[in-house]
Amino acid sequence: MSDTTTTCSELIRDFRKKHPVNTSLAVELGGLVINVTTNSFKLTHELQDYFREFVVHGRPTDIQITVHEAAAPDLGLEFSVKEPDPGKTKIKEEWVDLEDGRIVRKRLTGMHFIFTKDEHLAIGPCEANPNQVINFINNRFIEYKLQQGCLLGHAAGVRTQDRGMAMAGFSGMGKSTLALHIMNLGTDFVSNDRVILENMCQGPRFYGVAKHPRINPGTALNNPSLAGIVSHEDKKRFREMNIDELWNLEYKYDALIDECYGPGKFILEAPLDAVVILNWQRNNEPTRISTVKLMERQDLLPAFMKSRGLFYLPLHDQGEPGIEDYLNCLRGCTVIEISGGVDFEKAARACMAFLESGRVVSAA
Repeated sequence: MSDTTTTCSELIRDFRKKHPVNTSLAVELGGLVINVTTNSFKLTHELQDYFREFVVHGRPTDIQITVHEAAAPDLGLEFSVKEPDPGKTKIKEEWVDLEDGRIVRKRLTGMHFIFTKDEHLAIGPCEANPNQVINFINNRFIEYKLQQGCLLGHAAGVRTQDRGMAMAGFSGMGKSTLALHIMNLGTDFVSNDRVILENMCQGPRFYGVAKHPRINPGTALNNPSLAGIVSHEDKKRFREMNIDELWNLEYKYDALIDECYGPGKFILEAPLDAVVILNWQRNNEPTRISTVKLMERQDLLPAFMKSRGLFYLPLHDQGEPGIEDYLNCLRGCTVIEISGGVDFEKAARACMAFLESGRVVSAA
């Protein structure tokens, strides 16, 4: 198979013929209806359970994805390596661009994702890697919004009835942990790790991604709404560890929002009234909460800005958005820096106070 003669559309057509699909579900994400058809009843059931708060019936389809359980294919193409993100060392993804689209290959699993402007396919050991299929579905929504001119942010998000807030932070700062602590105070959940910014005439809005948080044991044990995720045996073992060992443990739990906080709490859209940037450390300093002007503190923006990544196929030749794009989109949005020592309870109360009143109470 030659990369000079093969197209993504031809590969998609061949795989669909060789591995016909026979079961489907549809999900609505931010007004976009994505129909997912697979050849695996097991996988469809798992996707239906994961996306259960977003499953719809009888709605016109905007995007069609086919997902094929099969052996990892060998396409005979020359892939380029995606360099790891800053702070990471393991190479996880490779890609190749053909004349009509892109193929992304996951190195560790052999999963392949093929997409053009109009066609979307996943193939490989899908049943063993449902999380990668879930991410592909969510990435189709992200791409759709970015192609409309939206920006991508590396943040979690919550909302009340009237206000929304995104929480960003440099690596390991605990943006999802903070979002889940704020949830204990009565908010809805908007997003776990990515937000999509839309610059509206009445102010910025943001969209979430239908991805449930994956939390470490420290987050679970220190939040009463999440403690039930951890088995009795694991709780006993984890509580014998010191705090640094616990927070750095390479072990994750899926925190399904409806199971932990109740149904109807995962809402994928909100006004963006504030961006919280976590810039704190695990030490004995007091937690400091203050408003900042991004024009004067542009050093904080990299904590929030996020590259579009391999799963974004631009409609035309365009570069990555820059600092000016984010500054323009966030104009008029309150920006809160939380620095000093880590205190999730104090930070959550301060965030909730803003969501209730629109005011920031500075603290040191």
